[in-house]
Amino acid sequence: MTERYDLLVIGGGSGGLAHAQRAAEYGAKAAVVEYGPLGGTCVNVGCVPKKVMWYAAHQAHAFHHAADYGFDIEVNGHDWAGLKARRDAYIERLNGIYERNLDNKGVTYIAGRARLTGTHTVDIDGQEYQAERIVIATGGRPMVPEIPGAELGVTSDGFFELKDRPQRVLVAGSGYIAVELAGVFNALGSDVQLVVRKDSVLRSFDSMLGTELMEAMDKNGIDLDTGVIPASVEKTEDGLVLHAEDGRTFGPVDALVWAIGRSPNTESLDAQQAGVEQDADGFIPTDEYQQTNVESIFALGDVTGRAALTPVAIAAGRRLADRLYGGMDGRHLEYNLIPTVVFSHPTIGTIGLTESEARATYGDDIKVYSTGFIGMYYALGTNKGRSAMKLITAGEDEKVVGCHVIGEGADEMMQGFAVAMRMGATKKDFDDTVAIHPTSSEELVTMR
Repeated sequence: MTERYDLLVIGGGSGGLAHAQRAAEYGAKAAVVEYGPLGGTCVNVGCVPKKVMWYAAHQAHAFHHAADYGFDIEVNGHDWAGLKARRDAYIERLNGIYERNLDNKGVTYIAGRARLTGTHTVDIDGQEYQAERIVIATGGRPMVPEIPGAELGVTSDGFFELKDRPQRVLVAGSGYIAVELAGVFNALGSDVQLVVRKDSVLRSFDSMLGTELMEAMDKNGIDLDTGVIPASVEKTEDGLVLHAEDGRTFGPVDALVWAIGRSPNTESLDAQQAGVEQDADGFIPTDEYQQTNVESIFALGDVTGRAALTPVAIAAGRRLADRLYGGMDGRHLEYNLIPTVVFSHPTIGTIGLTESEARATYGDDIKVYSTGFIGMYYALGTNKGRSAMKLITAGEDEKVVGCHVIGEGADEMMQGFAVAMRMGATKKDFDDTVAIHPTSSEELVTMR
């Protein structure tokens, strides 16, 4: 007998879970299909375990500055295996919490792999299900280059499977995952090489952030090489060696980590059976209302190829439920002014247009304010950490259209400024706000 639902969500990640639970709150008969652990990338092999590792790295950095504040501390190594065990146990508890939350909301959890068979039908491991609406929220996975020996490396997923800390590490990639993992390895005692294809890291971010971060990484002892296009990987007696197209070699190392981008999880969906369009890379395009080209089928989160961030998927999922089941006509997520944090060392917070984007949009009708300084945290020591900030304004009223920060506390200070920018704050609004002293964030309201 065919099971029937108002809503069937394919994918038990952050976006899919948020959508199904919000829809159920409005009275929809909803089900979530997931073949892996609940929580998706973020909870299992993404932001949550990554933040645990960042905290460990942050603690290691704090030890370096303890003497500046009068502490006589001797650090006798780091228990990577013990940390992994505690981290994995924490993630397992979260998996259970997610399942209980579904049950509490009255959402059916179906463990299995879903395949579209029509515009209202889904096959899950041989069992057919019907739904008035289907939402695809299958997320993505790390990419591996198609070169000889690539399988000798690991992806960001494999990073969380490492039982021990490798002493020599090569990270390939220039995005936020690459710089975050490089920073964690470095802080916890590994010798780290970072190779990037072009001339900088974080190329989609404001150029100031990439420049400042590369200088910080160099100061922290990370070897960074640019213009490296991987050609092959070789396993030698002394470790893995990466060969580049230009003849350069990197290594030998104990571990090679690929952080070169992500692909959508759409291969097993058989989306064509329902007439769902995909782009050349397999992503599922949607309109501003998360609608695919098929009336009864929607998509949200990383599988759409747009703003691949957990809070974005959650926000899109909840707004979609508000519109479809909560009577909020026109409710949708606006994909501009999305704040983003990179948990590098130092951290980065950013929102809005980069300087180059602002110039392309507004021409000469912009004004840029910037500053760089040593934060007070480093005032008593010799190992100084630098902060840098940039505000980009547009128009006669100097509306703030971009805010970019790197340095101690950037991750925590960005949320409030994101609220202000969504409300249309101008440079005068920033200037008229009393500073909180002494903090790094006060620079954003005192900048001239």
